[in-house]
Amino acid sequence: MAPRYQIRADYDARTIVVYQAYTPAIADAALRAGRFVAPFSFHRMTWIKPSFMWLMHRSNWGRKPGQERILAVRMTREGWEEALSRAVLTTAHPAAVAEASVHVQWDPERSSRGAALNHYSIQVGIGRHLMRTFTDDWMVSLADLTPQVRKAVSLAQSGQAAKAQRLFPAERAYPLPRPLENRLSSGG
Repeated sequence: MAPRYQIRADYDARTIVVYQAYTPAIADAALRAGRFVAPFSFHRMTWIKPSFMWLMHRSNWGRKPGQERILAVRMTREGWEEALSRAVLTTAHPAAVAEASVHVQWDPERSSRGAALNHYSIQVGIGRHLMRTFTDDWMVSLADLTPQVRKAVSLAQSGQAAKAQRLFPAERAYPLPRPLENRLSSGG
């Protein structure tokens, strides 16, 4: 049985993949440039999620208005852990949350059918003061997963759930340093 609070992600020795859903205008501009550019907003918090299934739930499989395009953002593990080291749980004292440059929220993980599971998935909100660091220093690459998501939805709707599942990114427990793990699960 998976621990109640555990980061599961697609990662390698140097990078981790997080997911975001955007409008076509933001996604197209970012993919052309190979990084986030206008009309992406550098002046508001952006939420990144290492759980593909949670983003699928949140974006209704890329069908929610304003979240039609699914991007995989590969970022450095160093940047990921730096962001987590600056994070404050959204359940902390409101003054601490208001001052934090990074927010962390735990939400029930989701099955491929959208059902809430008994363990939690992390969401990380990168604040506007760290936005340029995120986009210019921590990001390694962007990939458009929208065609893959649409194909998975089509397969699932036609009764081919096993084939759809093969299109989902492989995620496994992310090995957080113990101090970060303790910090992020306290109060969670």
